[in-house]
Amino acid sequence: MDDDLRVTDDIALPRAELTWRFSRSGGPGGQSVNTTDSRVELRFDVAATAALPEPLKARALQRLAGRLVDGVLSIVASEHRSQLQNRRAAEERLAAAIAAAIAAPPRPRKRTKPSKGAVERRLTDKRRTALRKQERRRPSD
Repeated sequence: MDDDLRVTDDIALPRAELTWRFSRSGGPGGQSVNTTDSRVELRFDVAATAALPEPLKARALQRLAGRLVDGVLSIVASEHRSQLQNRRAAEERLAAAIAAAIAAPPRPRKRTKPSKGAVERRLTDKRRTALRKQERRRPSD
């Protein structure tokens, strides 16, 4: 389990299921800007993984549907000049995306009625505002 990417306390993604690709990063750099492959693309096949139980996998596929290409989630990191830092950033983003996708849905809101006092205060304020505006009008003959 030490070699796995921890998503939650219970779930970890095996590093064998992660696919890395490196390329030259755009933007400012130094003398090594044209020679170093510091841009990182991390790909994880959500549809084929065995690390997620079926209900969580289905939830992740549904919530990440807009970001998936053939069931594969792709994370790109190129904000650092170092490939190692970009690798760590990509792993963190992947873990955060998967954790958000498999999180339990929020509890439904329990509908409540406003209290009688709140309704009365609202209507009193409404009458007071209407009267104030009525008094601003020109008197009609």
